[in-house]
Amino acid sequence: MGANEVVRRQGDGRSMKMVKSIEEYLNQLKAELKDSDAATVQDALADAEEHLRVALVALKEKQPETSEEETLGQVIEQYGLPDEIASAYKDVERLTSPVLAQEKQRSESLGVRFFAIYADPRAWGALLYMLVAFVTGIIYFTWAVTGLSLSVTLSIFIFGLPFLFFFLHSVRSLTLLEGRLVEALLGVRMPRRARFSSQNVKWLERLKMLVTDKYNWKMLFYMFCQLPFGTFYFILIVMLVSLSLSFMVSPIIEGFVQQGVVGVIIGDVRYFPPTYLYPLLMIFGFLLLTASMHLFKWIGQLHGKYAKMFLVTD
Repeated sequence: MGANEVVRRQGDGRSMKMVKSIEEYLNQLKAELKDSDAATVQDALADAEEHLRVALVALKEKQPETSEEETLGQVIEQYGLPDEIASAYKDVERLTSPVLAQEKQRSESLGVRFFAIYADPRAWGALLYMLVAFVTGIIYFTWAVTGLSLSVTLSIFIFGLPFLFFFLHSVRSLTLLEGRLVEALLGVRMPRRARFSSQNVKWLERLKMLVTDKYNWKMLFYMFCQLPFGTFYFILIVMLVSLSLSFMVSPIIEGFVQQGVVGVIIGDVRYFPPTYLYPLLMIFGFLLLTASMHLFKWIGQLHGKYAKMFLVTD
């Protein structure tokens, strides 16, 4: 029986013909996953394409007399039809969603929710990510500038092309690592494996595919932008946290040093608040710190959406 005539019976009584090409299989799988998260779709397509292409090459070597269409039919028989694979990925998606993405429904009052930010792991995750972004931003920007400039400079030599090939692959690897950080700290589902890259074509052809792939350039743009974002995040955290803590602890410190700590300088004169306002200053510092935690959480949510826009394929 030819591969295009193979019919498999589904659990709900439907029947489906075998697809005739890997591209058709991937299109059907993508259609089956249309309501799933974009990162899940990307992982499913990458897994399916890698398995089908590798298995197809291996089976053709064992059965050279069999047509490619029939060989593909056998590979799909072993791997599964698009709706079966889609159903499996949907089940996995429900079981492995990011921990920080699982927001609990709260019925508390506004005041309780305001101060409950300290018990919200997403706020702490966003705070940690914003601090880490300062370091990763320096690394990404340095490598992006160095790699791109060297690729352009060395392109006039024959060894410039292999370096460009290596650089574009490194961009994919670094952004995959960035995606894991975003998912772990911001709770946004990101790809968990790199996009498939065929190993059965010449490296010059693979280089051409890398250069013409718009997603590589979107990832590179993200790496460039991470430095200004990371710098802004770091400055914002230092400014808000230090200001909040200064209001909270300065009255206590002043009690030990017997000298004004918080004050305003106008000309050559420094003015200090009266001591009866110290409790209000401490309360204000605590409220400012609490509001800052809400701001950090909000920034983390925005950055997660921004990262997904640039690091996940359509």
